[in-house]
Amino acid sequence: MHECCVKGFQWDGTPVGTAGKLGNNDAYITGSNDDIAIMAIHDAFGWTFENTRLLADHYAREIGATVYVPDFFGGEILPADILRDFSRFGELDMKGFMARNSKANRESEILSCARVLRPRYKRVGVIGFCFGGWGVFRLGAKSHVPPLVDCISTAHPSALEKSEIKNVGVPVQIIAPEFDMAFTPELKEFANRVIPTLGVPYDYQLFPGVEHAFATRGNPNSKKEQKAMVRAKNCAVSWLHHWLHVN
Repeated sequence: MHECCVKGFQWDGTPVGTAGKLGNNDAYITGSNDDIAIMAIHDAFGWTFENTRLLADHYAREIGATVYVPDFFGGEILPADILRDFSRFGELDMKGFMARNSKANRESEILSCARVLRPRYKRVGVIGFCFGGWGVFRLGAKSHVPPLVDCISTAHPSALEKSEIKNVGVPVQIIAPEFDMAFTPELKEFANRVIPTLGVPYDYQLFPGVEHAFATRGNPNSKKEQKAMVRAKNCAVSWLHHWLHVN
């Protein structure tokens, strides 16, 4: 997770889902498809961020799915007033926050939530942003037999390792901004060189001129980012719809 992940703007609109549970985790739940589920793994904004919930509503409506956004920060929410005031960003203890929400601390919860969904639904997809990026690759690993999920998508993944990229075993989509200190040019090149050799369907979408966090942030002062954000949403919808509505 990085600074620009948490420098965001809320979209217009009101989320239509409800708060519930996915396994032991609190979760935002939207949609009502009994056969198809999507789990969205949030970024540093957390599970209560309106942008993330509005995206979940779009996925539920446009894909035709029940969408879950679990809380993977143990109830911790970065203060909204600080998130909205860039001049106060230094007040956040990002080092401690990242330590509390490391892979070692959160992977078991992410896997547990997917294991709750797998027997309930005929098809299960997962999408992750920033922090959620490494999580979707862990869920889509070929070491899970049978697969925990049927397809994965990620936008501007962070903390992603080459070993996780090499181990993916389900259809995978990467939504990549041109400028990203987390998903670096080296990792982009590695993913685009290695994934096509793994025998899994692969969709790589490059977004020129935008930076890490664009797909959830929604900066109203940047028409380029707003347009890219909508395109990213549409790319994810198309990918997830294709792999979750398989006859």
